[in-house]
Amino acid sequence: MDESLLQFGLKALVTLFVVVDPLGVAPSFVALTGEMGVLERRKTLARALFIAFGVTLFFLLGGHALLSYLGVTVYAFAISGGILLFIASLPMLFGQRPGLQSPERDEKGAIGEDIAIFPLAIPLLSGPGTITTILLLANQAGANLTRIGTLALVSAGVYLISWCVLYGGERLMARLGEGKVRIITRVLGIVLAALAVQYVLNGVGGYYEWLTQRS
Repeated sequence: MDESLLQFGLKALVTLFVVVDPLGVAPSFVALTGEMGVLERRKTLARALFIAFGVTLFFLLGGHALLSYLGVTVYAFAISGGILLFIASLPMLFGQRPGLQSPERDEKGAIGEDIAIFPLAIPLLSGPGTITTILLLANQAGANLTRIGTLALVSAGVYLISWCVLYGGERLMARLGEGKVRIITRVLGIVLAALAVQYVLNGVGGYYEWLTQRS
């Protein structure tokens, strides 16, 4: 594995982990599954992560074709995606969940509603923030199958880490406490903001070079 591929994989891992934010999801997961038995909670968690990974994989494999069909350039998407991720990082700086990942209605859900799908899989684990991120990364990978495969492995790794975090969510929350979780969330927010700005700079720089070559 060459260094550039390693750097690409590490950047993808950090970005996806920050956006998915399993530590931020843990309190919601504990609250949503508080009345479930151990076996039911495990099944719900497994289904939620499987669905979230499926959504992420769908946009990873189909994202490039989708943008081409819509006539959106890589540079335009890098700039707009970076702006959206920067907006998502702002609530994290105050110890809250990323704005683009937050559910739009009461998280408790109605009786008989499959919480594995909503709100756990969508939008908590694979909301607009995750979709935007995977589309940005997929466009950077282009037609390079090795990088696409790397992104698929990275996505699987992030959701595996999320499973570990959420599986022991109740004990983790009790051990860390709300204060430490908020501190970690703020640090992750700074990282996400920096990555978002870099996406915008890459988009602007790439577009400028493209214009220069055309003239």
